[in-house]
Amino acid sequence: MLNLVLPKGSLEKATLELFAAADLGVHRSSEVDYRASIDDPRIEEVRILRPQEIPVYVAEGRFDFGITGRDWIEERGADVVSLGELGYSKATSNPIRVVLAVAGDSPYNSLEDLRSHPEVLRVSTEYPGLTARSLETAGIRAEVSLSYGATEAKVPDIADCVVEITETGRALRAAGLKIIHTLLVSRTELIANPQAAADPEKRHAMGQIMTLLAGTLEAREKVLVKLNVPTEQLGGVLRVLPSLRSPTISELSGGSGFAVETVVEKAKINTLIPALKDEGASDILELALSKIVH
Repeated sequence: MLNLVLPKGSLEKATLELFAAADLGVHRSSEVDYRASIDDPRIEEVRILRPQEIPVYVAEGRFDFGITGRDWIEERGADVVSLGELGYSKATSNPIRVVLAVAGDSPYNSLEDLRSHPEVLRVSTEYPGLTARSLETAGIRAEVSLSYGATEAKVPDIADCVVEITETGRALRAAGLKIIHTLLVSRTELIANPQAAADPEKRHAMGQIMTLLAGTLEAREKVLVKLNVPTEQLGGVLRVLPSLRSPTISELSGGSGFAVETVVEKAKINTLIPALKDEGASDILELALSKIVH
């Protein structure tokens, strides 16, 4: 039986949606309740807490495993075992970046340029530990201050630069800032307490949960395509049909042709279906997938 901790805040909605899609629906009495449950024999207890805290609590053994971002693992310097990356963030499947940004009209265009800053560099960030270590390694004298929000608004009066997270960089550009360095590319991860991960029974159960989550995420990017094709046009259809694995081909009754099915990338389906029709395919079906487990 495992104790699981999930992130509250910006990752909360996407995480709960992922667990529901993986048939691991999270139940709680209200949206503000930090205690929850999952109707699964492997999971005894679920808490929903701030992602900043999760690496420390998992490292201390308060929870067997949990979900947080690599940014907070590095910021807190937590001793945890990564069970694997999960390809989702707040709103997309892209990772977030922890970046250093300066005023748009600043003469500095790289981290190396900041070494020539005439005074101690004033930096505002929600990642003081990660930022201080990165700047020290780069040989930059800096005074790093913890920000409690609205970080981008502190340049230039309060800070010379900020270290912030971004998926696209749009918010920083809208605030008149320019990104000059990426400190870290951060993805969401399933992490485990080292002692729990060393327990064969717990590690196996956590691996099974990871299989469900990863399979669900992969299925979001794929669809199942099924079609019929006359025998003489099978070759042309197969030439335009990309597949996750070799397509499954079955002869139709009466020997009139073949039924073909395969998994393809959802992003390509809008050009693939017309191409299949052009090659002689008919009765084309596009079906959504729930999980893909290799």
